[in-house]
Amino acid sequence: MSERETQFIDHVVSINRVTKVVKGGKNFSFSALVVVGDGNGKVGFGSGKAREVPQAIRKATEAARRVMISVQRQGTTIPHEVVGHFGAGRVLLRPASPGTGVIAGGAVRAIAEAAGIADILTKSLGTTNPHNLVRATFEALEQLTTREDAAQLRRGGETEPVEEGETPTGPLPEVQV
Repeated sequence: MSERETQFIDHVVSINRVTKVVKGGKNFSFSALVVVGDGNGKVGFGSGKAREVPQAIRKATEAARRVMISVQRQGTTIPHEVVGHFGAGRVLLRPASPGTGVIAGGAVRAIAEAAGIADILTKSLGTTNPHNLVRATFEALEQLTTREDAAQLRRGGETEPVEEGETPTGPLPEVQV
């Protein structure tokens, strides 16, 4: 393996046996859902299907590396609370104080660890289907913005950073739970 391949963290979220009934009997194959990240704010997911489990995992890992996204972080946590939706899956992500750790279930925990988020509180609302949970978590991570980016959008381009300890002005964002 090259140096580039060893720097990624990959987690197998789920493996599912798929059966196709044909005239001569049953054909078995396996589908795998994998999360890949660099531990420093980049994370992606992919699914692969093959006759054997190792090939399915390899295909899913390659697909995940192709579609990695960048995650906004603030220290070891996320900048603000956010809810992601996909299908019947809803995932609540909430920032946590340093030392809290990753409080999350299997699919969301794999994504947080691969992205390098060390302190986060999460709650899965709705489905327990790992595919929908992973997609809902990624939708939530894509909604994250830093305080500077939000201030720049509100001001229409002129940037005036908010100093530490100073209270930002303006309405608070509404979050549905």
